Amino acid sequence: MSTIGIGQAAVLGIVEGVTEFLPVSSTGHLKITEGLMGIPVDDKAVVAFTAVIQVGAIAAVLVYFFKDIVRIMSAWGRGLANREERYHHDYKFAWWVIFATIPIVVVGLAAKPLIESTLASLWVVAGSLIVGSGLMWAADQMGRHKRGEDDTGFKDAMLVGCSQILALLFPGFSRSGATMSTGLILDLERVAATRLSFFLGIPALTGAGLYELKDAVGAGVDMLPLVVGTVVSFAVAYASIAWLLKFVAKHSFNAFVVYRIVIGVLLFGLLGTGVLAA
Repeated sequence: MSTIGIGQAAVLGIVEGVTEFLPVSSTGHLKITEGLMGIPVDDKAVVAFTAVIQVGAIAAVLVYFFKDIVRIMSAWGRGLANREERYHHDYKFAWWVIFATIPIVVVGLAAKPLIESTLASLWVVAGSLIVGSGLMWAADQMGRHKRGEDDTGFKDAMLVGCSQILALLFPGFSRSGATMSTGLILDLERVAATRLSFFLGIPALTGAGLYELKDAVGAGVDMLPLVVGTVVSFAVAYASIAWLLKFVAKHSFNAFVVYRIVIGVLLFGLLGTGVLAA
């Protein structure tokens, strides 16, 4: 019997699509939603399912930034064949994304048992939501927002890429929140930090989804719920990306900070009163 039904898959797809790229923690919201629907958050099939439907959200990034990705990959291909092309920023940026993805892959494989058990607790999610809010607020305040996307370098990519590990180990911290906050600390403009977060998320999240696919199917999740959740997350994520880029161009991250704190406190309350099981 499938662990997750079609209706539940659609709901989780909506939650994933809305929250994957907003700095509010998609993993945290998915676990809260799963808890409210009575789905065991530490079930291997459930953990695998959430990783797979992330591919739908990543597909939305690929479509939304298709021209940028083609430009970067074309520059990378030309650079591999022509030494003179290797001075182009897009060629270097492609390599930076590759190198910046290595740390999260290594940690993800090494800590996989812990991530799927102890760290999957909703208590961890609640605490990470609040702690991550503090980092986000501090980063937005201390960042000078003076560097654009063309000003990014290898150090920026590596630091932002490594910050993804925080969200991997502490669901609720938010991959987007951690990477955007790191970008702001490095004085990137909000839009530049957001776009860098998108590009660095492509290989990490796609790899995680494909890696977990066999576990999701083998652990009892039927293909139909997986397909439904993935397609729904794609459609919703595309709209979410467009909205976020427009929002950060004119606003600070304070609204997200307040929202995260409210959700974190509410989650602590639900866990403390026994309404939700950790």
